[in-house]
Amino acid sequence: MQGPLYRYGPRGLRRGAALTLVFAGVLATGAATGSLPRDEPARADPRTRPAAAASSLAPVDRQELAAAAAGAAADGKSATQAAEELVSRSGDRWGAVYDEREYEEFEQALDGSYTGVGLSARRTADGRVRVARVEPGGPADLAGIRADDVLTSVDGDRTQGRPVAEIVARLRGDGTHEKAGSSVVLGLEREGHARTEFLHRARLTTEAVSVRRLGTRPTSTVLIKATAFTRGAGGEIRDAVRSAPGDAGILLDLRANSGGLVGEAVVAASAFLDGGLVATYDVHGEQRALYADPGGDTTRPLVVLVDGGTMSAAELLTGALQDRGRAVTVGSPTFGKGSVQMPSELPDGAVAELTVGQYRTPGGKGVEGRGITPDVVVGAGALDRAETVLSGLGGGS
Repeated sequence: MQGPLYRYGPRGLRRGAALTLVFAGVLATGAATGSLPRDEPARADPRTRPAAAASSLAPVDRQELAAAAAGAAADGKSATQAAEELVSRSGDRWGAVYDEREYEEFEQALDGSYTGVGLSARRTADGRVRVARVEPGGPADLAGIRADDVLTSVDGDRTQGRPVAEIVARLRGDGTHEKAGSSVVLGLEREGHARTEFLHRARLTTEAVSVRRLGTRPTSTVLIKATAFTRGAGGEIRDAVRSAPGDAGILLDLRANSGGLVGEAVVAASAFLDGGLVATYDVHGEQRALYADPGGDTTRPLVVLVDGGTMSAAELLTGALQDRGRAVTVGSPTFGKGSVQMPSELPDGAVAELTVGQYRTPGGKGVEGRGITPDVVVGAGALDRAETVLSGLGGGS
C-alpha cells in the first residue's frame, strides 16, 4: 500500500461510508427498476408526495451513467472507469463505484464479516486518534494493542487531522484491493512511549452488539454497545432491552458506529418507541417515511452516547430518539452522513452508487453535512457524564 492518506480521501472516505445507509435487497431491485425495493424495511409509508430537492443532490442521471458505461464497454474500454469519471465530475459527495470484489466485501460486512486488523478508532477532545475497541483474537489484539492506545500513523502517514472514517477504511484496505494476509504498519503510543506494529489483515467476524451490566444493584445500568447495524443487530438491541432488569436504565452507546442497514436501525428504534415516525427520506423528489413497530419500552430511562464517528443509520436512530423525546443524548456532534444512495449494476459487474436524496429526523432536521448535536455536549469523560445523566433520570446505580 503506497501513498499518503490524503490520496485516499475524500474518495477513500466516501468509499468507506457511502454504503452505510443501505436498504436490504436494494441491489437487485434498484438496478432493475430504478427505485427502492418494494419490500423496504421497517414499515415504509407507501404514500408519496413531492419533496424539496436535496441541496447536495448530485446531478447524475442513472440513464446517463448506464449509457456512458455501455458505450465504454462497446468500445473495449473499462465501464467501471467511465462510471468513476462521471461520478467524480458530478460532485456527489457519497457517489462511488465499486468493482465486484469490493461490493462483495461490503455485502459480507453487512453479515458481520470483514477484512481488517480488528480495531475501531475514535477522535478524542485533544484531536488525537485513539483505539476505541479491539476485537478479541484479531491481529491488533494478538499484537498487544489495547483500547485507548493512540494511533499516530498508518503505513507511515500521520493520522493527525484525518477523518476517522478514512483512517479506519485505510486499516481495512478499502479501495486499495488489499486482502486478508496483506500487511499494514501502525504507529502507536501508550503512556508517552511510541512503538511500531507490523500487522497482517485477517478475515474477522464482528460482534456488532455487546451487552454488559454496570454495577450490581437491581437498578444498575445496562450498557448496550452497538458498533454497526449489520444484519440482526436491531433484534439484538431489542432483546437486550427486553431482558434487562426491571428497574435498570439503558446506556445505548453508538460511538464509532459507522452505520449499516436502515431496517436494523429502525428495529432498534422500535425497542424504545411505541410505533410512530422514525425518519423521512426522499427519493427523486418523492418523500417517504419509516415507522417503528408498536410495543417498545417507552418508560425505561435511556441515554444515548454519540461522537464524531456516529454515522448514517446510527444518526438516523439517534435523531429519532432525540426528536421523539425518548432519550437524552450525550457526547460530541455526530458525523453528518444523512444521504440516501441507490445502486446501479454496470455491464462489467461493477456497482455505481448514486445519491438520490436525504433523510430527515422526525422533527424535520436534515443530517447531511450537519450531524446531530447531542443534548449534553461533552468530550472526555462522556461515559461518566452519561451515567450521571441516566442516574438523574431515575436509572443506574
